[in-house]
Amino acid sequence: MDIPVWFQIGSLVVLTVILIADLLLILKRPHIPSTKESALWVAFYVTLALVFAVVLWLIGDSEHAVQFVSGWLTEYSLSIDNLFVFVLIMTQFSVPRRYQQEVLMVGIIIALVLRAAFILLGAALIENFSWIFYIFGAFLVYTAARQVFENEHQEEANAESFIVRVLRRFIPIHDEYDGAKLRTVVDGKKILTPMVIVFVSIGVTDLIFAIDSIPAIFGITQEPFLVFAANLFALMGLRQLYFLLGDLLDRLRYLKYGVAFILAFIGVKLFLHALHVNELPFINGGDHVDWAPEISNWASLGVIIASIVVATIASLVANAVEARRAPAGDAPAAGPVSFESADDEPAFSEETRKHNER
Repeated sequence: MDIPVWFQIGSLVVLTVILIADLLLILKRPHIPSTKESALWVAFYVTLALVFAVVLWLIGDSEHAVQFVSGWLTEYSLSIDNLFVFVLIMTQFSVPRRYQQEVLMVGIIIALVLRAAFILLGAALIENFSWIFYIFGAFLVYTAARQVFENEHQEEANAESFIVRVLRRFIPIHDEYDGAKLRTVVDGKKILTPMVIVFVSIGVTDLIFAIDSIPAIFGITQEPFLVFAANLFALMGLRQLYFLLGDLLDRLRYLKYGVAFILAFIGVKLFLHALHVNELPFINGGDHVDWAPEISNWASLGVIIASIVVATIASLVANAVEARRAPAGDAPAAGPVSFESADDEPAFSEETRKHNER
């Protein structure tokens, strides 16, 4: 059963209005959200996604509802992984904590625009080239292996550092923030603030994660509306989740393995689906491979939920065991990054300041 057009348009309009209202609220009252406030917002967006799934089931069918929930959970887990890099960026540039909401919201908007473009491109490729499923599947398996065996976050930080070095070389940038402004006035001259580099770094991160996440969601559903809706719901609660989790992010030590397993599983599912719609002449003479097993959406949903739950529980158990083994009186080990960012801390080092002056 097809999803009614009126529901697609109406849903996107309502979600866009909520997103705009959220943005205006931040601009009107920049502040550091409390744990309770962040928890309420996260609960609101999660409930909204579940209500959307129920309505989708009622006006459509269970298949579309399961596809949406599976896609949403996959994108949500990938978005949580994205938060690790956001933490690195906020810490690296000492973004004042009270302005981190604006930075995150701009990052979310950039992510939505980039993912919308990739969704349209992916839908067009799937429509015209069925063999693209082979590439998507291989890419996801490769991404999963990279996530397990390599320091992916450090690679992304290095990519961002290259962009930052290029910007610093050609564009004069002030050493201190002026609120959330992109430009400030120094000695009567307009000059860019460090917030520009922060936004560029966030944008580069969004681009990298969009490349990883879009093939994953297309492995669950090829319906462009569901793909975009899953991404939208996953990103809408990301800002509040950032402040809710705080330093707990670093304690989810096994989350990356759960995400890697999900990506590898979807990669295999895509490859099997590619065999079913095969048109490549050097595989089975260009005919469909009907004997290849198809993984149902219900099975996919079960694997995704189980992977997230197992990774989370394993992380919590490992942390509890480590805490019990620690000598009495020892302070808990600090993670490599922290959300705390002193507002009076300089945005750049003395070396960078001298470079900008030159």
